[in-house]
Amino acid sequence: MSADPEAGAEGGSAEAELSEAQVAVLGAYERHLGVERGLSDHTVRAYLGDVRSLLDHAGRLGRADPAEIDLRTLRSWLAKQQTTGRSRTTLARRATAARVFCGWLVRTGRAQVDAGAALGSPKAHRTLPPVLRPDEAESLIKAAIDAAEDGTAVGMRDIAVLEMLYATGARVGELVGLDLDDVDYERRVVRVLGKGRKERMVPFGGPAVRALDRWVVRGRPQLVTESSGPALFLGARGGRLDQRAVRTLVHRRLADIPGAPDLGPHGLRHSTATHLLEGGADLRSVQELLGHASLATTQIYTHVSSDRLRKAYRQAHPRA
Repeated sequence: MSADPEAGAEGGSAEAELSEAQVAVLGAYERHLGVERGLSDHTVRAYLGDVRSLLDHAGRLGRADPAEIDLRTLRSWLAKQQTTGRSRTTLARRATAARVFCGWLVRTGRAQVDAGAALGSPKAHRTLPPVLRPDEAESLIKAAIDAAEDGTAVGMRDIAVLEMLYATGARVGELVGLDLDDVDYERRVVRVLGKGRKERMVPFGGPAVRALDRWVVRGRPQLVTESSGPALFLGARGGRLDQRAVRTLVHRRLADIPGAPDLGPHGLRHSTATHLLEGGADLRSVQELLGHASLATTQIYTHVSSDRLRKAYRQAHPRA
């Protein structure tokens, strides 16, 4: 689940309208999401923004007690979102947030009836994520190598970062969260801590091994400070590398490649998944490698591959 900017704005205005019971249940739910489920701060904020909006709407309907939320309240809330121009993707996400919240209310004895169990949701548009071609991915790494010809520590780090992003398909938060002992050079696997603090072992290839080894042996010691700790990737001042710096790096290096789409680190993740499937990897293996909880999330990449196949067919077949 991803936060959208509207959720925070709505949540801010709605919070003042909440009853004491609603404020108490929202606080308990926040602790559940952050402590018990171990979700990231970003994901917790997204859930809370949606639930806060729902609670405010319920209060305006005279249902200030969260236990009083029923199916009609949920449908009314979603209908209001629709009339204010929310996209189907946003509505689908908020319907999911409502179902999860209502289920939690019942499980914790805060409600007798699970109002969200019968709640449907609009089908979100399945947009095809833009991806790099394999040759563009290779050019991306080459652009980083060319930019690092001066042999600086930051240059060596940037090459290793791009190699690992593309080799593993890791999320940017997962990458910057890596520690030195997460990497097994002999087996060529890295231990990644994903969403919900779930660990997975992800393989990576020879080019990434060489880039990573060069960074750790020659580059990292030049930046390390007392505050560096075990962080694998360091910023220029010696602290753990920031996600924003990685996003800036990807955008900057892709700008050096004529015709390449302007992607961020998540675009490299899309590219990795697509190239694996196009190379013959099975869907379940890609699901495990990316750390997707649902196979349906991984299946979007089959659409990307099929779309390219259709385009190639139309261009090449004489009776297309």
